[in-house]
Amino acid sequence: QLQLVESGGGLVQPGGSLRLSCAYSGFTLDAHAIGWFRQAPGKEREGVSCISASGDSTVYAKSVEGRFTISRDNGKPTVYLRMNGLEPEDTAVYYCAAVFTGYGSRWTSLRSDVYNYWGQGTQVTVSS
Repeated sequence: QLQLVESGGGLVQPGGSLRLSCAYSGFTLDAHAIGWFRQAPGKEREGVSCISASGDSTVYAKSVEGRFTISRDNGKPTVYLRMNGLEPEDTAVYYCAAVFTGYGSRWTSLRSDVYNYWGQGTQVTVSS
């Protein structure tokens, strides 16, 4: 059974850093794209970043480009979201999600409606 579990959220001061982890099981990472999304209270879910099944293609929302970095470790197996320069506007519940794209595919997307599998989310709060 495919399963995604996020961890690493917490309370951090503005300008600080966090690293989120998305541990997955039940599927082959090199055939699935993994995306990170976030949802703040009263707002729609927003695509943050995605890494392709091939692992060499990534995409970021403009609001996080240059501050966030997505990566993966097939041996763990885990996908990470490194978040630097955090701002109060980054406060949200962060989710990872997976979609089958085929082995070695370089396809990426920040659209939440194309993802089939979701984790339970982890809270990130940026506040002084």
